[in-house]
Amino acid sequence: MTCLTSKKIAVLPGDGIGIEVTHEAVKIFAALGLPIELEFGDIGWAFWQREGNALPQRTLDLIKRTHATLLGAITSMPKREAQTALSAHLQAQQYEYLSPIIQLRQQLDLYANVRPCFNIKNNLKAFNLVIIRENTEGLYAGFDYHPLPQTLHNLLHAHPKWRAYDATNISATLRLQSQAGLLRLYRFAFAYADTHGFKRVTLADKPNVLRQSSAFAREFFEQVAQDYPHIQAEILNVDAVALWLVRRPEAFGVVVAENMFGDILSDVGAGVMGGLGFAPSANVGEKYTYFEPVHGSAPRVSAGQANPSAMFLTCAMLLRHLGYQSEACDIEQAVSEVVNTGKYVTYDVGGRATTADMASAIIDTTLKRQAAKIMSTFSKPVPEKNDLHTLAQFEAAEVADALDSLNIESVLLGIQPLLPGMKMVGPVFTVQYKPYHQKPEHFQNAGDYIDNVPKGAVILIDNDGRDDCSTWGDILTQVAIQQAIAGTVIHGACRDAHKIRQLNYPLFSKATITRSGKNRVYKAYEQIELRIGAVLIKPDDVILADDNGVLVIPREHLPTVLQRAANIRQTEKRIIKAVQSGMGLAAARQLHRYDQPRLNHADKKIC
Repeated sequence: MTCLTSKKIAVLPGDGIGIEVTHEAVKIFAALGLPIELEFGDIGWAFWQREGNALPQRTLDLIKRTHATLLGAITSMPKREAQTALSAHLQAQQYEYLSPIIQLRQQLDLYANVRPCFNIKNNLKAFNLVIIRENTEGLYAGFDYHPLPQTLHNLLHAHPKWRAYDATNISATLRLQSQAGLLRLYRFAFAYADTHGFKRVTLADKPNVLRQSSAFAREFFEQVAQDYPHIQAEILNVDAVALWLVRRPEAFGVVVAENMFGDILSDVGAGVMGGLGFAPSANVGEKYTYFEPVHGSAPRVSAGQANPSAMFLTCAMLLRHLGYQSEACDIEQAVSEVVNTGKYVTYDVGGRATTADMASAIIDTTLKRQAAKIMSTFSKPVPEKNDLHTLAQFEAAEVADALDSLNIESVLLGIQPLLPGMKMVGPVFTVQYKPYHQKPEHFQNAGDYIDNVPKGAVILIDNDGRDDCSTWGDILTQVAIQQAIAGTVIHGACRDAHKIRQLNYPLFSKATITRSGKNRVYKAYEQIELRIGAVLIKPDDVILADDNGVLVIPREHLPTVLQRAANIRQTEKRIIKAVQSGMGLAAARQLHRYDQPRLNHADKKIC
């Protein structure tokens, strides 16, 4: 848990399956013991029927006084059906139905719809992309006409094709895009890509047909792209994007689009994930944010049959927004585990479980992951001081040969010392960072884990090899020295390199960069099992690092590794001595059995 301050969430169950999945999913907050207060509000079809307003003012007031909003799903009907559904006493009062979703987005100025798309099922090729849809303009701006207003009809009447039609025989919808609206959308999209480590931003539009409005949009897209030269920017036809989302979703990073195009593409993305039952979303503005699954109210789905995964993933997005990064990750991974196990899944995933059954399985799996992390903090016995002292007498190259003789992958590739001559030995304390899927509203600390690191340990930080933001700097170095920590290894980047060198603190990393990881990445886990490249690292395994590189030694193999490293050293000494006495290298290697360096002299089969 990363936040202690109580948060209030407005919960709007909505209609249809929204009520059911919301009821089941919000149990996760209490199960995790989070200081979150839920306040339920009114929205949806039932309130349109009873009150002539699907979004009562009291609900807007609730949203504005809470930290975030969780929306279940909404039933929205065409004009004719909406009018006939009104209660009898409201029929004559000329109420006009407005989608509460569109009302929320426009009244709260929620200009960006964020829809992550990633692989839930293990049988899919890994992909991770985000579709960012403009929410308040475009074809959904509300300029939809039948019959046409006179001014618009006059405009069309000047065109030969439409001259023959009167205003009652034509309908029209305007694609409204403003400079201000486009600029803030593109700035949001590029900032999101930058913050979350995406290397590509794609504008999905239709410039070959909508020539003028697309050219207008292109101008501002290219303008914003100039501020992010390290991110690839491209403009593609929306139909091509839809095709390649299906064929090669892994090729995309951030896809940004106007309202209707984004609406369609986000459902394509949901299909690639496995269906609308897996698709979460957030609606983001300057002041307010609400979260909802994409699947809608699904009136044709029978009670107890709805897949709750999308709502759980939406809850994860909300928790990440509030600062509960670790809990959000656990929920996401629990959903994936339940789906891939296949025992408690709903009909759309090929199972027979009810909504409640699948929800319970997701909650139970989340709690098991939480418990496992807690247990991981109880470390195994650290290696004997004598073993660590002995290990420190060896070069990493000698120990690497010993590990090779045991067929153990041990080298963390590409990680180098910040200063030549640095060396560290100690039991590893693992830390894993993850990128933010949505930039936090408030500043988030990321390095408080250091208070849990024992004296003499080596901190190993896995930031997925990222070189675009740091996870270590001057302050952490000062604390590490104060706590007598043996050193730090970063699968990623550090900063404040000059100060760290001055302090002569042993630090190994892939890169240095001035940019902080604050609000870009977060500490997701500590003292968990990691895999970096081909190397599996468990808490309290042992790290040896010097100018040759960084090695991870499995704790259980340390005594054997030490013995073999000693034998290797002796073998190499004998070969060098023989060469110095005048023997050829080939003969010396054969004499001292360079092919058997792991064995001591007595055990070798001497030719």
